[in-house]
Amino acid sequence: MNLKITLICMALLLLAGCGGGVATKPEASAPKQEAAKPDASKSATAPNRGGYYLDDGPGDNPPANLDDIPDAIPRYEPLQTRFNRPYVALGQNYSPMTEYQPYKARGLASWYGKRYHGNKTSTGEIYDMYSMSAAHPTLPIPSYVRVTNPANGKSVVVRVNDRGPFRKERLIDLSYAAAHRLGIVGNGSGIVEVEAIDTRPPEQAIIPAAAKTPSAKPPVAATGNYVQAGAFRSRANAEQLNERLRQNGLAQDVSMENWYNNGIYRVRLGPYASRDEAERAASNIRQTLGISTLVTTNK
Repeated sequence: MNLKITLICMALLLLAGCGGGVATKPEASAPKQEAAKPDASKSATAPNRGGYYLDDGPGDNPPANLDDIPDAIPRYEPLQTRFNRPYVALGQNYSPMTEYQPYKARGLASWYGKRYHGNKTSTGEIYDMYSMSAAHPTLPIPSYVRVTNPANGKSVVVRVNDRGPFRKERLIDLSYAAAHRLGIVGNGSGIVEVEAIDTRPPEQAIIPAAAKTPSAKPPVAATGNYVQAGAFRSRANAEQLNERLRQNGLAQDVSMENWYNNGIYRVRLGPYASRDEAERAASNIRQTLGISTLVTTNK
């Protein structure tokens, strides 16, 4: 009898040891988000997540003058072959432009911030989220573009020095500073218009057929101080800016013209009586329209 009881107790102990206690079904957990792949998903802002992707976001100590960070200054930079070779990202083939081409497109812009701040861009430069820069899948590197937010009329000039975004619904990936100036940081993305800026030297620029006659000479500017409010390859875009300047009363007491030279329409106001007066006018235009301006003096 004692042997039978002993055997029963041993069997119960064995079952308890194998089962590890009462078995329960694990609770369903939230889907695990895949970590972003370096240089391939900087722009992968989750559509319903809001301002930024995963652990990206604004810096902990942003500069106090975010609204005053100046636009990138377009200048001629020879294109680097090694930065503009065909490549594959996330299974998609891309063939970057290898020379300047007129480019204008409208689409969704995203931005990237502290997750990539201090890391290398596609050019090997250090990414600064507080500079005016951008990433684009196919525009030449390096190059410059004007990005405009049609919802509020604000625009910035950025330097393209990185590749991305690699999602079909996104057009361009902006630095945090550029996105802030355009007013799209809060939503994480926004519709923008992107237009390439031709920075090639005159001997390489596209010369319109009407300017190829022997008698065609560059115009001579009158003496004085001027404010350049924009530069466009499209005359229609220059005229649109003219109208905005008029509607906002920013062209009072001075003349305004579309100064055409080397295939570019430059929207100029002036002449002003002094450079200080021109600087004040330029500042007023920047604050009212959110665009970059340039003060020049012709002697």
